Amino acid sequence: MKKREIFSGVGTALITPFRDGQIDYPALSALIEGQIAAGVDALIVGGTTGEAATLTDKERYTLYRFCADRVAGRTKLIFGTGTNDTSAALAHTKAAASLGADGALCVTPYYNKGTEAGLEAHYRTIAEEGGLPVILYNVPSRTGVNLSLKLLKKLSKLQTIVGIKEASDSAERLISLAALGDALPLYAGNDSAAYTVFALGGRGVISVVSNLFPARTRAIGERWFAGDAAGAFAAQKALLPLAGALFAETNPTPVKYAASLLGLCRAEVRLPLAEAAEGTKARIRRATAKLLSRKEKDPAARAGDPGK
Repeated sequence: MKKREIFSGVGTALITPFRDGQIDYPALSALIEGQIAAGVDALIVGGTTGEAATLTDKERYTLYRFCADRVAGRTKLIFGTGTNDTSAALAHTKAAASLGADGALCVTPYYNKGTEAGLEAHYRTIAEEGGLPVILYNVPSRTGVNLSLKLLKKLSKLQTIVGIKEASDSAERLISLAALGDALPLYAGNDSAAYTVFALGGRGVISVVSNLFPARTRAIGERWFAGDAAGAFAAQKALLPLAGALFAETNPTPVKYAASLLGLCRAEVRLPLAEAAEGTKARIRRATAKLLSRKEKDPAARAGDPGK
């Protein structure tokens, strides 16, 4: 069953920059412009990397509106709307729809960990009443919930469920999901799995690394779709040291530190996240410096002082 495709290629799981405890909208505006200049295929706002768990509803909806106004249709825009409360997730999805989003990314309900029947009803409610195409987000390392293949086959029958972001490097799991084909298009949720997902027939990657090097992240899919498997693998391989460093601690602490090195925003995160450890910082500095030493230029990676 062919589904509406929101995007293929690279979608950036956008960080939410903070300054003195508040959303830093000038920095966010510059981030958006850098991403669009690099040609990313989608921006995902208000997800895990955007620290949605610490945003008030007022902040969330203001963030949605700002990004919708700033992007203005220049790339696909997907809002993170998932929570562990179905009524709240539905409200967030309806708000995103009212602002003209192209889709919603809905994480599996965490902590209260719905039953199989509850999870099916949760996603069915959002998909049928939210007014947007929905990409499921399966990240068991954070939520304690792993969507079963049996449940995914049921959900894939809903026309408004248009994909799954799978945060896994398990070849067995990714192959099983890829076998669902057009009924449930597959997106890599880990940067380290981007090449694998493309090779399995997946549609793209929802990336953390692309906050920093969007053009180079985009090159993996571009080269794959152009028939250059070796080039795609080389692009993936070049980013692996940085991808590993960015997940040495809980995301988005490391990527925000890396962004501060590139002059994109401050490294500020909200509690319970805290400043990255010195060992993590050193690892990020080495990986970033290696990429910056390469000849290719990336519009989002600019040297500067994030405190200005």
